[in-house]
Amino acid sequence: MTTKKSKVVGLEQVVVRFAGDSGDGMQLTGSLFSDSTAFAGNDFATFPDYPAEIRAPQGTVAGVSGFQIHFGQNTVYTSGDLADVLIAMNPASLKANMKWIKKGAIIIIDADAFNEKGFERAGYAADPLSDGALDGYNVIKAPITLLTKEAVKHLDLDNKTTLKTKNMFALGIIMFLFNRDLKLINDYFESKFKANPLVVDANKAVLAAGFNYADTIEALGSTYKVEPAPLEKGRYRNITGNVATAWGFIAAAERSGRELFLGSYPITPATEILQELSSHKELSVKAFQAEDEIAGIVSAIGASYAGSLAITTTSGPGLSLKSEAIGLAVMTELPLVIVDVQRGGPSTGLPTKSEQSDLMQALYGRNGEAPVIIIAAQSSVDCFYGAFDAAKLSLEHMTPAILLTDGSLANGSEVFKIPRVADLPEIKPPLVAANDPDYKPYRRNPEKLNRYWAVPGTEGLRHRVGGLEKEDVSGNVSHDPLNHQKMIMLREEKVQRVANYIPDQAILGNDTGDLLIVSWGGTYGVMRTVVNKMQEQGKSISLAHFRYIMPLPRNTEQVFAGFKRILVCEINNGQFVKYLKMNFPQYRYEQYNKIQGLPFMIAELEDKFNSILNQ
Repeated sequence: MTTKKSKVVGLEQVVVRFAGDSGDGMQLTGSLFSDSTAFAGNDFATFPDYPAEIRAPQGTVAGVSGFQIHFGQNTVYTSGDLADVLIAMNPASLKANMKWIKKGAIIIIDADAFNEKGFERAGYAADPLSDGALDGYNVIKAPITLLTKEAVKHLDLDNKTTLKTKNMFALGIIMFLFNRDLKLINDYFESKFKANPLVVDANKAVLAAGFNYADTIEALGSTYKVEPAPLEKGRYRNITGNVATAWGFIAAAERSGRELFLGSYPITPATEILQELSSHKELSVKAFQAEDEIAGIVSAIGASYAGSLAITTTSGPGLSLKSEAIGLAVMTELPLVIVDVQRGGPSTGLPTKSEQSDLMQALYGRNGEAPVIIIAAQSSVDCFYGAFDAAKLSLEHMTPAILLTDGSLANGSEVFKIPRVADLPEIKPPLVAANDPDYKPYRRNPEKLNRYWAVPGTEGLRHRVGGLEKEDVSGNVSHDPLNHQKMIMLREEKVQRVANYIPDQAILGNDTGDLLIVSWGGTYGVMRTVVNKMQEQGKSISLAHFRYIMPLPRNTEQVFAGFKRILVCEINNGQFVKYLKMNFPQYRYEQYNKIQGLPFMIAELEDKFNSILNQ
């Protein structure tokens, strides 16, 4: 808490952005501040912004790493547009982030890094601190490097280790600015570095030095307080989308009574799911890091055949490599969940940036007629429920499912109310009892059209499956043309009937009006924020945000029928709108697309929606 500053200003919401060189520890700094935000009871959403280049030259714009957090005393749906506070650890981070801060924002810089060498590396022609570029901002020129060295000089650390702690000085300033307690951060140091007490002492000392420095400078005339959000009673934590995805599968395994198997290959930005699941052997999770994408998915298919809840995780390039094996899972009619954490493409594309660019690949990227269930998570927290729902539908309908998330959801974090697993829906795989006299590999449930799951080793249920076309009911290999068409249509209808087991499409707002905004997946937060704001202004606008993609909800056509104009917004070049045109060609769709490796901004959407309403 403050000791000298008497003025504490209450705020409803704040956006803070940490930025520095890729070696400055901005992701950790932002994550620790997020943890303190969760502990303070605020709702929040984060946006980690990684550099795309591997080991970009130090001090250059290409190597800038950022982390933005938007927190408030009310429900937060986005990581925010422009920042109220920017921490810039070098000139490059200032240059790269000036367009992402509000006029009049607080800018905290490491003054020791703002020298001629730093300006040259960042591409500045003149000193930005003295050429008028920062007029109108509250610039705090903190000698962070110098004071970091002073804080740890009694510990006899080498210079490299000392400089690694300077991000904690910046964090100390921010902790003071928002009236946060340092205990949570210090507890983290003691847990993380318990094998190296010297590192613990160094980080604690630098954090306290930053906090105390902020308490002494006149430029910070006020501190700020954001009151806790009215959250429901329960147990909460700060969680990223990738960790939430992993937990969702663990919960699904528990509710289905199946052991969880992951066969996967590391790929940005999906690798953290593999890492998280590999740390939960105590929950009977089997995580296999395969030699490539193909080996990852075929190992999962083998585990599914053996009776496990089987999953494989990847991003866009890996999904293309898995396409033949997805077709095998379709043909064998085995449950399998494929997680695609979408990133910028094509090819290697923008591996650290986010897009919604894999929808068409998820829908049609396989040879032959090979339909699968597709769900798109809509927030970092919803990655948990998306994983659970994808597993439930895949297991109960005996068909592969693709869960689409994206880099922003995967690396971003939110406040997660941890549910009781016993309160989650039960999952009932269609298992066959031993010695069932009526069992045939492709005998189907008359309502869902799923075949039944005979786990190898179950007495009296010996059978074979494979990639060649199967005869209806018997499962024998068949090249009969009429049987082939029949099986194609059965597999298609089986997926379409999933629509009977998912919710109807919801509308945010009135079910009739001038403008319907249509979106899907990870854009939910920003769409809801803008539409809510415009509805409060009396605008005739509603939102239909799609989570279930294949099949579409049963009432989709009725949703569209109530509006004069339909605008489909996507972080791609129009993939969902093409899909809608194929299914509901009677409607006229307009498009708004952004393909910059960046999320939609509230301001740009508001401008677009108003321009349509004003026409």
